Amino acid sequence: MPTKDEIQKDILALKGAAQDNVRRQYVKELHKYTKRDTIIYASAFTSKKMPQLPPFLMSITNEDVQGFMSALHGLSGDKLDLILHSPGGSLEAADQIVQYLRSKYHDIRAIVPQNAMSAATMIACACDSIIMGKHSSIGPIDPQITFPTQSGHFSAPAQTILDDFEKAKQEVAQNPKTAPLWVSKIQAYPPGFLTICNNTIALAKEKVTEWLNTYMFKDIPKEQQKGEAIANWLGDNSIHKTHGRPIGLSIAREKGLNIITLEEDQEFQEKVLSVFHATTVTLEVTDCMKFIENHNGKGSFLNVKIEKK
Repeated sequence: MPTKDEIQKDILALKGAAQDNVRRQYVKELHKYTKRDTIIYASAFTSKKMPQLPPFLMSITNEDVQGFMSALHGLSGDKLDLILHSPGGSLEAADQIVQYLRSKYHDIRAIVPQNAMSAATMIACACDSIIMGKHSSIGPIDPQITFPTQSGHFSAPAQTILDDFEKAKQEVAQNPKTAPLWVSKIQAYPPGFLTICNNTIALAKEKVTEWLNTYMFKDIPKEQQKGEAIANWLGDNSIHKTHGRPIGLSIAREKGLNIITLEEDQEFQEKVLSVFHATTVTLEVTDCMKFIENHNGKGSFLNVKIEKK
């Protein structure tokens, strides 16, 4: 298996669109080995250029549905390997992507070469199995809420906002003099904010419960299905403490997810990692921020020019 540095040299030796040929050749080799349709969904959220760009460029958005439509065009298999490398994003977009993919495929494996977090974890939970390496991580699904402030947009876990309201109620009840401090803070939130937080938390857990029981645990008797327990655990901010907490394969498997260890098949592992290395190099050395691409090299690319200082 070539190292990432070797793959990077191969890509940098080429110019323009020809650089994509290195990655595409590795994806074709993976597809030939598995005999399954293969799609990469990856963004530059772990690259060095990430701090220079708005996070939403790397996130799962409604526009990605069109990207998946382009990537699925012309494919005819009923089994899919979905390679995920994403920080997450919109719950609603993830829901639409899942509905679309599950209408097309009888069996889907999520392959997580490094990180599939938040809404990307939710998509992985809508698959029949999740393939992870010893270094791979999924993450909590507790929703993040973005709202405007005087200094710009701010994101926070929905549960911490609800916890703040509860804390405010308790402190004001114990010491009414603290009321003005809490009022000024709460007034910064838009109308109906509490309801939005509660509904978003409930929806995330509801969808993951539904997907796990429908797909990953479809062959398990209904009374033994673990979807709800896993969804509640993944969505519990009080357990994970931080939205970015990495959940490795051992913990994920211990909690009941159907995890396949990448290292079980050496040749498969090498082909997956070659695809992933070529993918991350693409995101590091080109203007590409995010792409969705199938094993035939068809799909959608988001390119943003970064001005060099």
